Parts: sequence; C-alpha cells; structure tokens
Amino acid sequence: MLKALYNPARNKFTAALVIVLLGVTSVSQIANARPAPESFADLAEKLLPTVVNISTSQMVAERQGPDFQFPPGSPFEDLFRDFMDRNGQGGGQGQGQGQGQAPQQRRATALGSGFIISADGYIVTNNHVIDGADEITVRLHEGETLPAKLIGRDPKTDVALLKVEPAKDLPFVKWGDSDHARIGDWAVAIGNPFGLGGTVTAGIISARNRDINQGPYDDFIQTDASINRGNSGGPLFNLDGDVIGINSAIYSPSGGSVGIGFAIPSAIANSVVDQLKEYGRTRRGWLGVHIQTVTDDIADSVGLDTSTGAMVAGVSDDGPAKAAGIKQGDVILSFDGREVESMRRLPRIVAETKIGKDVDVVLWRDGEKKTVQVELGELEEEEIVATAADPAEQPAPAVAAAEIKALGVKVANVNDELRRRYNLAEGTEGVIVTEVNGDSYAAEKGVRPGDIIIEASHSSVSSVEEVSDAVKKALDDDKRTILMLIETSAGPRYFGLTLNKEQ
Repeated sequence: MLKALYNPARNKFTAALVIVLLGVTSVSQIANARPAPESFADLAEKLLPTVVNISTSQMVAERQGPDFQFPPGSPFEDLFRDFMDRNGQGGGQGQGQGQGQAPQQRRATALGSGFIISADGYIVTNNHVIDGADEITVRLHEGETLPAKLIGRDPKTDVALLKVEPAKDLPFVKWGDSDHARIGDWAVAIGNPFGLGGTVTAGIISARNRDINQGPYDDFIQTDASINRGNSGGPLFNLDGDVIGINSAIYSPSGGSVGIGFAIPSAIANSVVDQLKEYGRTRRGWLGVHIQTVTDDIADSVGLDTSTGAMVAGVSDDGPAKAAGIKQGDVILSFDGREVESMRRLPRIVAETKIGKDVDVVLWRDGEKKTVQVELGELEEEEIVATAADPAEQPAPAVAAAEIKALGVKVANVNDELRRRYNLAEGTEGVIVTEVNGDSYAAEKGVRPGDIIIEASHSSVSSVEEVSDAVKKALDDDKRTILMLIETSAGPRYFGLTLNKEQ
C-alpha cells in the first residue's frame, strides 16, 4: 500500500506492482549514460547542509475510544494516525467522558523533511507534512532550530513552502530538470527517516510518469533509493546535486522501504513553489471541460487510428472551451503545441499554461482534425457535485422496457415513475437504462441501471426508437462499436460499446 513516508499507519491507498521491461533504443543512449561514481561522499558532504528536519504540532481531541477522529478533509487521515496517537496512547483510560463534557485536548506531533532553496530561508516540503499544524519547527543540519512560517501550500500536488529567518545566509540547492531524467539514472535521497536526522541513500530512477491516485496532476518519479517514513518532503537529487523530485510516498506492505518510492518531479514542483512564493497560492489555467480516457473502442468508434488524446465528455457553460467552440464528443489531440498522449496528460498541460494566453487546441471531430483557439481562464476552487443514490440498490421499475440485444441492455423512455425510482431530477427526459445483462460488454464497461443515454453515434436521442434505430444503422454499416454519450451518477461519459452482431 502507499504510505506517507514518515508514517507507519495503515491506510487506504493501494498500488499495483507493474513490471516494466526496458530496452536501450540506440548506441548514443549508452554513450550518454553516466558511470557509477566511486563514492557519493563528496556529493553528500555538499548537499547534507541544505536538507532540514521538520517537526509539527497541533492540538487534537483526546481519543476516547477505538475510533480516531481526525479533522475532516485531510487527504492523509489514515497516514497520520499513529503519529497523532503517539502522545496520547493510554492517557485518560478509565476516566470516561461525562455527558456534555467538552473533549480533552492534547498536543500531537509529526515529523518530516524539507530542503532549502534560497539563502534567506525559503524551504520546500510536502503539504501533508505540515497540514493542520499549529506550530512548525525546522532543524538545520548543524543542529540549530528555527520557527517556520507557512507561505503557501498546494494540496493537489502535495507541495508546501515555508520561510525561516536565519541569522546568516543558508546553504541552498537549485532545481534540476526532471523531464530530462531517464530511467536508470542515478538518484540520491536525503531526509529524516524515522526521525534519525540527515540520512543519505542512493539508487536509480526506476520508472517515470507514475499515477498513484494521489491527485489530478500525478506524474511521479519512481525510485529504488531507500526512502522511509520521515523522508516526506525531502529532496531527490541527480548526480549534479540538483533537485529533480520531492520524496512523497512509498509502496510498502510493512511500512519500511521495499525499493519502491515516489517523488514529485521538479518540473511540477518548481512552478508550484514559484506561485506559492509570489501569490501564497497556486494559479492554474482552466479550460472548462470534463474529459475521459480514449479507449481502443472509443477510438474505433470515432475513426482514430490510435487511442490517444482526451475525449471531451462535458463542457462548462461559462468556460473558455465553450466560448472557443469546443464541443462534447471532441477529442483533444494537442494543446498549445504539446501533444496530449493520454487523458491524464491534459490537466497538467493546462495547469502549467499561462492564464489569459491564446492557445491553439487541435481537435478530432467528425473524422478529421480541427484547430480552435482558446483564451485560457483561471482555475477556481472545485465545486461540490451532488450524486444521486445508487440505483443498483433500488428495485427495478415496473414499466415497459425495450430490449436492445446487440448491446445487452433494456431501455425505457423516462416517465414520472422512473424519475422517482432512480432519484432523477424533476423534468429529466430521455432514454434510461433499466437493465444490463451481467455478461454483456455494456456491463463490463460500467453501464448501470439508472444511466441516461444522451447520444448515439454523435446524434442526440430522446426515445427508445431513436436508440434502437442508431444501433440498427451501426449494424447495417458493419460497425464493430457504437459511441454513446451516457449520463452516469458521476456525470456524462462516452462509452465505446461493442455490438453483438449475433443477436
């Protein structure tokens, strides 16, 4: 499971172990590879003074029973538990809490790492190291401790910026270019594992572009340099002594290092830190679209040769995309001259683009490429989206439904009874899925009872007959798949559904 590096607690995150077979593609790559150094001693001696230990404390409610209550909203609730409990274990046992009595408070502590990026005391660490802290203390390599002020933090990338007021100039490090770091390159991690203080470990970059479900901009560097609990917020260096990552998480069933650690790449962290320093917060570009992965079936449905790009599943009414003419069903192939290889690549590209810039966006629409120009907006705080109750737990509606055998579903026209059964908004119209064959391709793709079919083959549908006609036409045209836009409990989504021609 994935763990914050300084915390042994159990947690909710899991990660799949992936075996990556790597090959050398050219002789020049071998020639450019750097040999293993005889020793890391000179590098360690230079870098150790730039890495700091960070301790935080906060007042929390005393634990009164087996259930630990942590301030809501923290993305690392489970990861903090052992450290937040450390000072309170056994305290108050047998005393009970009288009715109406206010819960007792205690001060809890946590540990992490950070690194100095300027002589006047700016320090980078992880957001989860300082999240919720009342006090933040930085201990320098030489032993001096200084109070730290929080300049800004960004939960989406798990980056925070601190400031101390030193009596003299501090040694500091500079950012490296993580985009040029290659799988197999040497990497050095320095941090505060288990609270032991400055510790140096070395390994290689094991993989790039890892998505570990931490946030919308996941693009982690994976390394086998030994990193453990307490390394959170510490730097990952290349052999030039430049920071190419911020150590943030590990995969570990036991809580200790098993050779799979993850670092936020400097290409992301550097720009975030610059914004935190200038504005105290991040300012990200905003396009105003909901996107989804282009699967092989969707690519086949829209006529793309490869499953590349990001499919537009929805367009915000007041967003830059709508003003530029981007439509639901478009596939975004490139943005501001940068290729969108996959859906998860687009949010990072948009976020890094200057707000207010006029950007060329290459789309795939109606079987051909189209270029539109978008004036990029600024991303505001996310809105809370209410979801309907799970329709799978409700009884099937007692209404007439038509079976579309080629899809393995039954559908019906929305009426008052179906609105009540599936908790649909008043006035909802269209075609609702009432039953899904368990061994159908639709079921495998995630179509569920209660979903509303909005489009079939890029045409709006408002009746069962229109859905049936669209499927029949696709079969007559010898299509392998049909593209459908379906409103799910999580919002609109495109499905490339394989047609069963034997039905």
